[in-house]
Amino acid sequence: MKFENANVLITGGASGIGKIMGRMALEKGAKCFIIWDINLSGIEQTRQELSQYGKVKGYIVDVANNDIVKAAYAKTVADCGQIDILINCAGIVTGNKTFDQQTPEEIVRTMNINAVAPMFVALAALPDMIKRNSGHICNITSAGGMLSNPKMSVYAASKWAATGWSDSVRIELEEMKSNVHVTTVTPYYINTGMFNGVKSPLIPILKPEYVCKRVIRAIEKNTRFRGIPFGFHFIRFWQAFLPTAIFDFFFGNVVGLYHAMDHFTGRQNPKATATKAS
Repeated sequence: MKFENANVLITGGASGIGKIMGRMALEKGAKCFIIWDINLSGIEQTRQELSQYGKVKGYIVDVANNDIVKAAYAKTVADCGQIDILINCAGIVTGNKTFDQQTPEEIVRTMNINAVAPMFVALAALPDMIKRNSGHICNITSAGGMLSNPKMSVYAASKWAATGWSDSVRIELEEMKSNVHVTTVTPYYINTGMFNGVKSPLIPILKPEYVCKRVIRAIEKNTRFRGIPFGFHFIRFWQAFLPTAIFDFFFGNVVGLYHAMDHFTGRQNPKATATKAS
């Protein structure tokens, strides 16, 4: 899928990797970078910063509310034209508590923003793409959507749901012989501030620019699935090959993945956190 002359809609696009990908899309000749976010000041700041690269439009959208999503999509299309590339990038993590300490409100909020919201946004955009037989949907989920991890059980649940949904839609479109493509991206922890305090002794925390370049490239190549770093493509293999106790010991204790969230602090502004990518 080419970015040149494309309308690119990115949820959570006012900051983090959503903002960086918006800039990269404009650098590649996108017709318009369209931001859906809940952070008004962030939208305006991003619009001012990136307007030097091309056209930027921003809308305040609570992507977890289907009525708001449908109205925002109609408004966006009326203002900007049909959406060619949709990147579902908004996501949250509420803390590093064990599951027994989670509140019902935290569970619902996490599942709504990380798992349900991408479905609402895709449901708004996909029928038009299918009708035109053209378009691309990229869903940024998480390596946490492939690997169980203590102290982030609800986050993992939301990302497992998003990963399974995204790849299932891909298969549906391929069986339709549609020219609409879906890319599922499962990155490791990214150094955007969302996971401040995370410790990863053996696997480096990812740099935002590195991740964004690979996501953009995956969309351009209509890649079905992209784990970042590439070694995460083999997680399912090792889960199938190794006994659970050995898998837990190696990845949990030797690699240190099961203790990465022990010193998590995250961002201090929860409202801002709600708009960031995974």
